[in-house]
Amino acid sequence: MSTNILYTGDNLFFLRGMNSNTVDLIYLDPPFNSKTFYSAPIGSKAAGATFEDMWTWDDVDKYFLEQLIDDYPYLVQFIDSVDVINGEAMMSYVTYMAQRIIEMHRVLKESGSFYLHCDSTASHYLKIICDRIFGKKNFRNEIIWERIKGAGKKSQHSPKKWGASTDTILFYTKSNDFKLKPYRKYDKFELLEKFPKTDENGDRYYDDSAHIFRSKSLGARPNLCYTWKNFKNPNPSGWTLSKKRLQEEFEKGNFVITETLAGPKLERRKYQKDHPGHSLNNFWEDIEAVGGDEDTGYPTQKPLKLLNRIIEASSEEGDLVLDPFCGCATTLVSAQRLGRKWIGIDVEEKSAELVMERLQEEGKLFDKFIHSNNFPRRTDVEDIDIDDKNIKERLYADQKKKCNGCKDNLDIRHFEIDHIIPRNKNGGDYYENLQLLCANCNRIKGNRPMEYLLMRINERDKLFTKKIGFSKRAD
Repeated sequence: MSTNILYTGDNLFFLRGMNSNTVDLIYLDPPFNSKTFYSAPIGSKAAGATFEDMWTWDDVDKYFLEQLIDDYPYLVQFIDSVDVINGEAMMSYVTYMAQRIIEMHRVLKESGSFYLHCDSTASHYLKIICDRIFGKKNFRNEIIWERIKGAGKKSQHSPKKWGASTDTILFYTKSNDFKLKPYRKYDKFELLEKFPKTDENGDRYYDDSAHIFRSKSLGARPNLCYTWKNFKNPNPSGWTLSKKRLQEEFEKGNFVITETLAGPKLERRKYQKDHPGHSLNNFWEDIEAVGGDEDTGYPTQKPLKLLNRIIEASSEEGDLVLDPFCGCATTLVSAQRLGRKWIGIDVEEKSAELVMERLQEEGKLFDKFIHSNNFPRRTDVEDIDIDDKNIKERLYADQKKKCNGCKDNLDIRHFEIDHIIPRNKNGGDYYENLQLLCANCNRIKGNRPMEYLLMRINERDKLFTKKIGFSKRAD
């Protein structure tokens, strides 16, 4: 599949067409189910971009419910409980997200990282979803981003809660083999202060000669007492390094012998190039919300510095970054500037217009990318001939001679091969997407989702039971 690509349409259908284990980093900033209507201001680049962050069961992709029920039964039980705890809107939202996170997990490499941006509205539900899909052992951090400085939004009324000024980013990986550089680069002032000296090649360093020898107060260390190039510690406490390590550091240029009026001097240097920056924890208070020339007016836009930090920390140049809710293209711009490949998906046509405009403003950085409305097709699964007798016999055995709809036990000649996800919804001719239905179930289902067939079967069974009960009462 081509990269870099901007896709306009349903992200679930696009994800279903992607090969497994192909993406290095996924960042997503989906709607939060905040029951809010967002609209970009008139005159901004994003003018006309609107969306409702409110959810109903109509938002759920019913074509993919069967996979959720079959592969994640315990997750379905949890989602069902969300309706009781929070209501149908939250259950619909969580179902919608679970369907997509399952596919994101599939396309993510074993060494890949996953960052889910959310807020307190649904973060606790989404974490349970991710724990089940990624495995709780692959949860790495809950990152707190302070997007607003101070007490948050003011009101003329008495406050009913603490000011809300943070977002949550859930960080998961697919395995223990992942990339992470949790550092913030020094700014130019910090750089001058921490590394004030420059060598003959222009590389910055600071003099750490105070740590060449161990302090006398640390006591004797005979194994670290030796002479090297006529230098030795006059005290029995010895060197801070073994003789072998000292020689290695000298060859790297981290120990330098200089000539002075008093004779040869040994200098220990700590170079900026060997220090990636400040070590970061999971509370990010140093990245301000979007403002200035960067602001497009797009609802919920996130700052480039935030995406830069995530992409630099969890990927390398040439890696593939995916944003399935790409909004106004912040992830794509960041990935491009940092030398990564990228895929962006958004359902809003206005979002696509804004993305195109923003990418074009970047000039030659984005001279080669594809904008498409077509679903990709998987190439990592072998298309099979659904008329092949052996395929039908294999499905017949796997389904234990039962129809996948009504569960009737029939002879193989009464079954027909059907696509679980129809072809017109990006369902391919590969084994995992095929099933056997009896002729009656296949006619009822047509090109609709399996949920429709199961609903019709359930209605039929209820009607049949009611008729039997009525007959008994009549007797």
